[in-house]
Amino acid sequence: MMSNSDQIEKQVFLSAPRSRVWRALTQSAEFGAWFGMKLEGPFVAGQTIRGSIAPTTVDEEVARMQKPYEGKPVELFVDRIEPETRFCLKWHPYAIDSDVDYSNEPMTLITFTLIEKTGGTELTITETGFEQIPASRRKAAIEANDGGWAHQTVLLRKYLEQH
Repeated sequence: MMSNSDQIEKQVFLSAPRSRVWRALTQSAEFGAWFGMKLEGPFVAGQTIRGSIAPTTVDEEVARMQKPYEGKPVELFVDRIEPETRFCLKWHPYAIDSDVDYSNEPMTLITFTLIEKTGGTELTITETGFEQIPASRRKAAIEANDGGWAHQTVLLRKYLEQH
């Protein structure tokens, strides 16, 4: 569900302990496996981590959709790590055109918030800051990421079930 033109929010209940969901989010190799990235090194608060798109390992259909972008560089800034509660990353949303330099554009903020519930974990994913993205690509970025986060919640669930 989109709350407004500046924010995307998705919520999912995961039948896994909060500590397990936390690892899947904050261990860069695990994050990359379900999300569809190969990252170089660990997530460290206040630091940038680089990598490239690599199709997800948990869903063949989504992996096929990611395949055309395989090898495309990705850059994430780790904004905040609050153990087993909140993990925040910044990125350039929908930055898929290799002919465009996105480095001077503002980044959006992605916040993963975990709440322990009976039988599992409630995860809320919020992405904010779209109003700062150039108007020429803002609508496409919001639409792509809204659909993308819907896919990612499914991928994370599948990853947790498989691992």
